[in-house]
Amino acid sequence: MRAFERDHGIETIIFTHGDSDGICSGAIAKSAYPDSQVYFTSPVSLLQKLELAKGYRRVIICDIAIDERTSAELLQRLKEVAQESDLIYIDHHPVPENGWTESWLHNDPCACSSELTYKVLAKRLNRDVRRVAIYGAIGDYADDTDSVKQWCEDWDKRTLFFEAGALIQAVIYSGREFDFKRVLVEHLAKDRIPSSIPDVLVFAKKCSELEEQLRLRIKKQVKSLQNIAYVIDPKGYKSKSAIYAAAYGQRKVGASAEYRQTKHAYDVSFRSRSPVDLNLILRDVAPRFGGTGGGLAEAAGARIPVANFKAFLNDLDTRIGEEEHRLKEEHIIDKCH
Repeated sequence: MRAFERDHGIETIIFTHGDSDGICSGAIAKSAYPDSQVYFTSPVSLLQKLELAKGYRRVIICDIAIDERTSAELLQRLKEVAQESDLIYIDHHPVPENGWTESWLHNDPCACSSELTYKVLAKRLNRDVRRVAIYGAIGDYADDTDSVKQWCEDWDKRTLFFEAGALIQAVIYSGREFDFKRVLVEHLAKDRIPSSIPDVLVFAKKCSELEEQLRLRIKKQVKSLQNIAYVIDPKGYKSKSAIYAAAYGQRKVGASAEYRQTKHAYDVSFRSRSPVDLNLILRDVAPRFGGTGGGLAEAAGARIPVANFKAFLNDLDTRIGEEEHRLKEEHIIDKCH
């Protein structure tokens, strides 16, 4: 990947996430501000990478969750950025309770970042760019909002899902190939369909082939607790592994854990069909086992030391059961209804 090079003739920098929702959000922002530079980053890296924002008239951040461990420092740095530049921060992940009420922050946990980015920048966008927001929504399992459902009525939904599916699979297969992701942003910003972008269909096919092999392995390897079905080191995509673990383990929450030798810990991806808020539960449970955790209500992650992993998983399983029982008693469906 090439190093970031500042073009002093460009006034806008866009920081965004490298998944399908982040790519679509970044593309929508670039469609609003065509003469801009795009930089991919993550929650744990954003604070450091904001150094790259110096000298830009406009700074746009899309789909980057706020890392709670550095949230106070990040907030202070963002306030400094806002004094020097026009700052727009668009995200759908839960924000810390203290201090995050600035006018430059646009947050809604009940929509994906692509939908939010289109709405925030709508005055500068062609109406057809809603299609890119739909791709992002499908990729983030957030295509059931009122706005996205209404936008879908302007298109053949079958075509939307084909194009979104190709884009999502290609993004997953590309991993950390950020040069390829920048190409995606350039094309999507011009409202070009994903299937017309070089390498997208090739990468999507390869991803689907690997996914099918992964599915068959998980079918044999999955283990189940009372509320969680899980696999360890599935040798494939973590998020997809968690989905198939839930399916074949016949539980509402699926987990996929990969061992990280340098950290002597498991990185765990969770996917849920339960009404419980995985983000809130993990933020409470994981630290008690020496780890970290959080994300979205239905899609979250954690890093847990190996020695504590089984105890963590058992405690989390119990907590999910207790929370699901509470929600049932209180007739709560999910966080957005």
